[in-house]
Amino acid sequence: MTDFSTWDILRNLLLAARWTVLLSLVSFVGGGVLGLVLLFARIGRVGWLRRAVAGYVELFQGTPLLMQLFIAFFGLGLFGVDVPAWLAAGVALILWTAAFLTEIWRGCVQSIPKGQWEASSSLAMTYLEQMRHVILPQALKIAVPPTVGFSVQVVKGTALTSIIGFVELSKAGTVLTNATFQPFTVYGLVALIYFALCYPLSMSARALERKLHAPHRH
Repeated sequence: MTDFSTWDILRNLLLAARWTVLLSLVSFVGGGVLGLVLLFARIGRVGWLRRAVAGYVELFQGTPLLMQLFIAFFGLGLFGVDVPAWLAAGVALILWTAAFLTEIWRGCVQSIPKGQWEASSSLAMTYLEQMRHVILPQALKIAVPPTVGFSVQVVKGTALTSIIGFVELSKAGTVLTNATFQPFTVYGLVALIYFALCYPLSMSARALERKLHAPHRH
């Protein structure tokens, strides 16, 4: 058995953490773009689109992320399509993130007083002009803290991708544990790295919440 120092373990975990950060960024940015598109459909005036997006949101919020990862990775394999673990992880996390961000942002838009809609409508603004000039600027102030806060869930959600073979922080922890037989040291360092990634995000969300005078989240 090869001897591993604590520094050797930490160095390997930090290398793997790069993939956790990259996957988190891809998932959050991709999910944000898709979530914005879905938001406009969700609060739009086309009935069947609203219902379709509502169904999408219910599906992804009502099923475990682990199951979604399995379907993305193994599901297409039933049709002879070989899906790399990184692609399945990215697609599943983007779709999952989009579902939650759509609902977060929908709640923020709907929290804008009805009088704002009526006032802008009286100025002969179109629906898109109302959204761009009146509603979204106000909703953005409310949306920033919970959006930043949700990014913590995205980072932690990447840990589940280890189940389909994507080598990120938690998967690297398992591999190192099998090689070093030091589970307490390895997983203790894994937990510290996750904490180092998530704690600044949590603090940022709270600071933004105070700065923007957003309603307190319980």
